[in-house]
Amino acid sequence: MDREQKQQLTASLHQDLAGTVCVVITHQTGLSVAEVTQLRRQMRSAGASYRVTKNRLVRRALEGTPFAGLAPLFTGPTAIAFSQDPVAAAKAAVEYANRNAKLTIVGGGLSGQPLDPAGIRALAILPSLDELRSKIIGLLNAPATKLAVLLQTPGGQLARVLAAHAEAGGAAEASGAAEGVAEAGEAGEAGQAGEAAEAGEAAEAGQAGEAAEAGEAAEPGESGEAAEAGEAAEAGEGTAG
Repeated sequence: MDREQKQQLTASLHQDLAGTVCVVITHQTGLSVAEVTQLRRQMRSAGASYRVTKNRLVRRALEGTPFAGLAPLFTGPTAIAFSQDPVAAAKAAVEYANRNAKLTIVGGGLSGQPLDPAGIRALAILPSLDELRSKIIGLLNAPATKLAVLLQTPGGQLARVLAAHAEAGGAAEASGAAEGVAEAGEAGEAGQAGEAAEAGEAAEAGQAGEAAEAGEAAEPGESGEAAEAGEAAEAGEGTAG
């Protein structure tokens, strides 16, 4: 590799590292070409990139980036994984290292913050941005889905419920009407009984009044007749004398 190629490679690495979020530094010992190819494919499917690098060139490329503090880690057979997703590179690197002991996690960084191997492994456990987006979309869509199910699936049930309520309401109205009729009947009967009682009382009062008037009329007649009989008796006695 001549000087111009080295400069181009350094500039390309600098651009990649300046615009990335997560960087994972690895040591690869004895990885075959097929294994490295498989690792690169796994990185791409996770949304990350993987590059075997020359340490001196990488240290130059790190200058002026948020990850400049990682320069001392570039010793030995290093390769880097990086991604815009905060966890994609860490997740892919750790998953591969767990299956293949030829890949070792050395360290890395997240948005310029240095991480040791334990930090990289902890980062790999977190969900990726795509997974988080899916969960958030699921949470946002959950109420709409439930509403759609409520509006669509139980349509027949809703109709039956409304019909049952309507029937119950009709029965209640009929019962109320019957009670109203019964109450009206009772009131009518009570009214009729009251009128009859009033009529009876009036009749009795009338009869009593008529009897009293007849008695009063009879008393003067009887007095006159007694007086006339007395006068006739006295006249007879005078004639006889």
